Amino acid sequence: MSSKRITKEFAEMSQNPPPDFSVSLPASQSIHSWHVVLSAPAGTPYHPGRFALLLTLPTDYPFKPPSLRFLTRIYHPNVTDDSLGNICLAILKSDQWKPSTKIAAVLDAVRNLLVEPQPDDPLEERIADEYRTDKVAWEKKAQQHVQKYATGNPVFPAA
Repeated sequence: MSSKRITKEFAEMSQNPPPDFSVSLPASQSIHSWHVVLSAPAGTPYHPGRFALLLTLPTDYPFKPPSLRFLTRIYHPNVTDDSLGNICLAILKSDQWKPSTKIAAVLDAVRNLLVEPQPDDPLEERIADEYRTDKVAWEKKAQQHVQKYATGNPVFPAA
């Protein structure tokens, strides 16, 4: 069940990815691990950055949510400001995950976080405070992170 659903979703996403995304499989060709590239939407402080994300699908997907993390550093209240790149996203929390949710919806939710960060549910309290109280400084730091980490081709670890 799991592999069949994942294969079907991967085929759909490869042929018709959500806006600003591309997906591929790592060299290992494991259907449970996807390389995702997000080109930051225009009009956000993250544009024109390109971000590598790693999507990992559990063997009991869709009954358990996938995990998704930024491999490219990003200055964001809902993403850990470290090499782990963990994302705080309601749709991926076990108590809110629904088996009917598709990966395209997960990626749309991540894209929406770049358009509109959620400072009331942060992983990085300091960045959330800055977002709420000094948006100009926050935007400047977000753009500096893009310049430093997200201007080249996104890099994925060797499989």
